[in-house]
Amino acid sequence: MENSYWSPIPEPCAIALFGVTGHLSRHKILPAFYDLFHRGLLPAGFALVGFARREWSREEFALWTKEQIRENCRTKFDEEVFSLLCPHFYFSKGTFDDEESFRALKGEMERASKEQGAREKMFYLSIPPASFPLVVERLKGCGLADPKDPFQKVVIEKPFGWDLESARSLNALLSSAFSSSQVFRVDHYLGKEMVQDLLPLRRENPLFGALWSSKYVDHVEISVAESAGVEGRAAYYEKAGAARDVLQNHLMQLLALTAMEEPKRGEEREKKIEVLKSCSVSDLKRTSARGQYSAGFASGKFVPGYRQEPGVDPLSFTDTFAALKIQVLTPRWEGAPFYLRTGKRLAKRSAEVALVLKQNETLPSGGNANALVFRIQPGEGVWAEFSTKAPGKEILREARMGFSYKAEFAEGCPEAYENLALDAMLGRTSMFPSEEETELSWKITDELEEFWKREPSTLEFYEAGSCGPNSAAKLMERDGRKWRKL
Repeated sequence: MENSYWSPIPEPCAIALFGVTGHLSRHKILPAFYDLFHRGLLPAGFALVGFARREWSREEFALWTKEQIRENCRTKFDEEVFSLLCPHFYFSKGTFDDEESFRALKGEMERASKEQGAREKMFYLSIPPASFPLVVERLKGCGLADPKDPFQKVVIEKPFGWDLESARSLNALLSSAFSSSQVFRVDHYLGKEMVQDLLPLRRENPLFGALWSSKYVDHVEISVAESAGVEGRAAYYEKAGAARDVLQNHLMQLLALTAMEEPKRGEEREKKIEVLKSCSVSDLKRTSARGQYSAGFASGKFVPGYRQEPGVDPLSFTDTFAALKIQVLTPRWEGAPFYLRTGKRLAKRSAEVALVLKQNETLPSGGNANALVFRIQPGEGVWAEFSTKAPGKEILREARMGFSYKAEFAEGCPEAYENLALDAMLGRTSMFPSEEETELSWKITDELEEFWKREPSTLEFYEAGSCGPNSAAKLMERDGRKWRKL
């Protein structure tokens, strides 16, 4: 195993993983724990208790887990490493609606904690949001959850509610079982290496920090574009749409991290809340856009439109693209709007934060706007875009200077779930949205969703493989701007 001695090791911990056989657990969560173990970052007293309805013995669960990890781990799969990790796996059969199942889980958690010497407990809810209330109530009912117990945590996957009202209800339920410092709401974008590096890059480098305001920044673009379609998630996506699925969480969190004042250690949540409170939207007919992909060529092949996807209503009005202009009403960002966009079946997969700088009024015709770009995926890195004179000609061309994590560091970037699992075990809350952050983001998203509900004609179709609906381009054109190329 690698020796990651520069990273702290969590306290011994027993983790109950609900939804252990689900897609997210198989592809991300279980491999993340293996990768952390491979890197030497899990405590010796570590236990993972899978909870599912399967008729498995502990040994059968370990064999099944091995195959999921072999197929999906980031670090190289090593039989010897897995053989050392295997004794830390436990299994408890049960269903969410059965009280006896949770009593059995309590017994298995106590056994695992005793055998591994783990004092802390973590409950990881990788389950549909409709099941959150029942599971939390069951944990309370069997004595596993207690807000006065300082050695317990709960991790909850998104979506956290469907609107502001449901988010508030879920927050109230959680507060009856866990203290606020014990609740870790997952937004996996906050675990991505580039996102975790946004603040250090700005704070430690005057080259970046000096530009970080509307004095030099004309506007900020935050994009999360996907080339894929709904990929078998139609049942969920029909209820959610692009705004609820991505804008409410990923995009609003990226906005808050980018716009916040530099925090002292432990103030990150407080500074993000200040930003979210200062966010303002207005005249949504002119400052928002929504779309739905139609059939077209994407990723080199012909693909059906959203309405032709299996499980989708053939008359669906669900948005697969959303864009929104937000003003951050703080002195730092006065006059520099933030433009957010996300969509499926777009020209390419890309996620980035771009600070587009003000144009020099003396810039010759043909010059390109300077930009400082933080690429989240794929190909994590930072680059500056600027104009330079072409050799031997009186014309300007766009040029780039860049930094790539892959090129600079021998060790690849950890997966987001490695970072988040480690942060949760260490009790680091800064990269997990707080109760207030979640509700403030829903307040803005609800306003947008309610407008779209009143104005169904705002839904515009865009061809799969394109850059989105024309209404998104017009949103920027009204301000004399244009979106960066995907």
